Amino acid sequence: MNPELPLRDIHLPPEPSWWPPAPGWWLLALLVAAAAVMLGRTAWRAWRERRRIAALAAEFDAVAVLPDAGARLAGISQLLRRAARGRDPASVELHGSAWLGFLRGAAPGASSFEPAQAQLLAEGLYARSLDPAAVEALVAPARRCFLALVARP
Repeated sequence: MNPELPLRDIHLPPEPSWWPPAPGWWLLALLVAAAAVMLGRTAWRAWRERRRIAALAAEFDAVAVLPDAGARLAGISQLLRRAARGRDPASVELHGSAWLGFLRGAAPGASSFEPAQAQLLAEGLYARSLDPAAVEALVAPARRCFLALVARP
């Protein structure tokens, strides 16, 4: 070995730059962006659905506090029919026991009407006089049934 040769020490190559990233990082960024879009879309839909249900519940509650028992029963019946039509358009043709059977089938856990309440719901609109206490007792099961009908299946 010749000591007079001008030798330099071993030097390492420069560090790789951070830009552009490797293809794997691009793929990961694309997957994260797609997952964020899907999660955001799902959250947006859930928020809109909760808002829709809350608006319908507020509409039912506004009808449920009407002072006249006949108007209250008519409003409840109208809201139940509208919700049933949204679930099954053929339900507008149903009356009496067929209508009550549809309510039991469409919202089995929610439509727990007692026989007197079911009778009132089916035929109360045609009665000459209504018992306000009976209409008031109908409000809670009708609200449960209404909310079950408007919920997406």
